[in-house]
Amino acid sequence: MPELPTTDTDAAATQPAEPHGRRRRLHTVIFEADTPGGKLFDVALIGCILASVLAVMLDTVGAFHEQWSGLFNVAEWVFTILFSIEYVLRLLCVRRPSAYARSFYGVVDLLAVLPTYAALLLPGTHYLTVVRLLRVLRIFRVLKLTQYLGEARLLASAIRSSRRKVVVFLLFVLTCTVILGSLMFVVEGGRHGFTSIPRSMYWAIVTLTTVGYGDISPQTPLGQTLAAAIMILGYSIIAIPTGIVSVEFSRAFEPEVSTQVCPSCAAEGHAPGADYCNRCGVKL
Repeated sequence: MPELPTTDTDAAATQPAEPHGRRRRLHTVIFEADTPGGKLFDVALIGCILASVLAVMLDTVGAFHEQWSGLFNVAEWVFTILFSIEYVLRLLCVRRPSAYARSFYGVVDLLAVLPTYAALLLPGTHYLTVVRLLRVLRIFRVLKLTQYLGEARLLASAIRSSRRKVVVFLLFVLTCTVILGSLMFVVEGGRHGFTSIPRSMYWAIVTLTTVGYGDISPQTPLGQTLAAAIMILGYSIIAIPTGIVSVEFSRAFEPEVSTQVCPSCAAEGHAPGADYCNRCGVKL
């Protein structure tokens, strides 16, 4: 008796799940905070990040280091291995791993594990793993605080728009410090601590920014008069960068964003209900 032809439905039921389906499910768990699995993963990840940073901080305390240095070292390697596996999985579950690797979170994820491996060659660099604290920024997605994501994008946009004005302002300040530092070098001289123009420029920067360390100070009446003028000038120019960014911030506008992450390039900040990525055009 001839066998009946197998239908497409039967064939699909007997075939194993496609790799793309598994990758999509992995992407949902790792990148999406809207699902129970994704939220649980992010909460566990944030807990591990905070624990690893706390271990690094406590390891710098002498009493704790003497008693628990071995435990801290083991904990550091355990967290590093876990974060390394997580980083590899993030690269595997996106269609364009290079795009994620170059993104902000991709760079932070990589920097979170590199110091521990670098410590094998350069002892002490493992303390730089405190950069992992930046990964806690994912908590905005976990708690659905998307309005804060929008405000962060607004601030970044304002800074980008005002960068040329800020650069011109910094060049002006640098010119002022060269001129004022040179004047103080001539007026005070080496006998009062102004031993060179670069050192005098350092004093001018400290004075302009109203920090006032006090390690160098003018002693002559003319030098003190010039210092007073520089202090007043510092108060008048210190608010200029803030004003520049504030103007650009008021001009910027950013719509509300969702927690959806692109499965291809890992871009964030999509509009609520968006069907396609606003960066690469892949269906969300």
